Amino acid sequence: MFDLIVKNGQVVTSQRIYKADICVKDGKIAAIVAPESDIEAKKVIDAESKYIFPGAIDTHAHLNDPGYTWREDYAHGTAAAAVGGITTVIDMPLQNEPALTNGKIFDDKYNTVSPNAYVDYCFWGGLVDYNLNSLVELDKRGCVAFKSFIGPVSPDYVSLTMGQVREALEILKTADARAGFHCEDYSIIKWEEGRAKRKEKQTWEDFLDSRPLIAEVMATKNIIDLAKEVGTKVHICHVSHPAVAEVIQKAQQEGVDVTGETCSHYLTFNRDDVVKNGSLFKCAPPLREAEAVEKMWEYVDNGTLSCVSSDHSPCALEEKDEDTHGIFGAWGGISGIQNVMQVTFSEGVVNRGYSPTILARTLSEGPAKAFRLYGRKGAIEVGFDADLVILDPEKEWEITPDSLQYVNKISAFVGLKGKGLPVCTILRGKVVAEENNVVGKKGYGQLVKKEN
Repeated sequence: MFDLIVKNGQVVTSQRIYKADICVKDGKIAAIVAPESDIEAKKVIDAESKYIFPGAIDTHAHLNDPGYTWREDYAHGTAAAAVGGITTVIDMPLQNEPALTNGKIFDDKYNTVSPNAYVDYCFWGGLVDYNLNSLVELDKRGCVAFKSFIGPVSPDYVSLTMGQVREALEILKTADARAGFHCEDYSIIKWEEGRAKRKEKQTWEDFLDSRPLIAEVMATKNIIDLAKEVGTKVHICHVSHPAVAEVIQKAQQEGVDVTGETCSHYLTFNRDDVVKNGSLFKCAPPLREAEAVEKMWEYVDNGTLSCVSSDHSPCALEEKDEDTHGIFGAWGGISGIQNVMQVTFSEGVVNRGYSPTILARTLSEGPAKAFRLYGRKGAIEVGFDADLVILDPEKEWEITPDSLQYVNKISAFVGLKGKGLPVCTILRGKVVAEENNVVGKKGYGQLVKKEN
């Protein structure tokens, strides 16, 4: 007898959609059978008329735990993930205190967060100028990738020069590890910020102009050139514009092992939203013009950008206050971990006519392959973890503060309306969220390390 059968649903893979029953035993997918097969299970979930997706993997989230838990913590962040159909969160190493830059910090962080996770999680390792000697140690501990900045970053983290990047890539090559980069040219941005601040009054147009597209293009090209020379794996984080995606696509065609990621906000909003609404829509790289949004979807669909993430970057409301901090000092970041799946479905499938398979490719399979989780995560296949999301394609929604599980119930997505909502999230065979409510057990989430 199976532990669970999810029956009568439309199973969505990266390539096709078909009707089947999914049988679960000991947390794994044990069989995929034709509907109405005469099979018994301890628990049966009827997904009639709904899609069944593989559990989503958020490749880029800042859960701020330990250290800045008044912004977000593992309990709230992973609860939000569960409600939103995300079964694995890849947590960034910064906006933690301390940043995750060596083995001891890894162990301490694990001991702190493990009792509080509702869904599975992985750790990004830090890549800064003072921890090059700790990279291999962090890889052995289980970090799935290493995050660095080429552009300006918060005071508790540091950017790398290209010389330091080159040495780091040489080290990471020995561990067959992937490095991820926030690609914006430091010197251009700092110079443009200085020019704007010399004006008597700054506007949101000044902020947008201080982070020009050329800064993102230049930094991306430099990282890819170094990766090509060294022969290392790299990941370009939160791509904001099709010109950057084009650079990545060309490198992929040349055989460079470079993966690309964008975020749900770059596929939904544009620079006019920043000018109109201010700091809630402030992020880096910034939102681009409306025409770029449409072209970005093409690079998601063709696989150049194989990951769609949230870049969940929460803060307290007062940190977004423009009167207190000014346009350049107000917190930059958008909270979105709970809504990335529903937004991607609504914007991509409902509004633009893409196949639902685009979600299976960019929220599950693509992330799992990029971060070496595939084989355990990322697909509805026998032997994989039974991470499943039942999504009701007809369910209409509006994102409200009350619907959010975050510590701080603020987001650029508040007020957005759409269609298609995750209504049941299953992690390793256990239901962890239903109908916007967390029903799983805190601490059920496990640390996941890359598959070798």
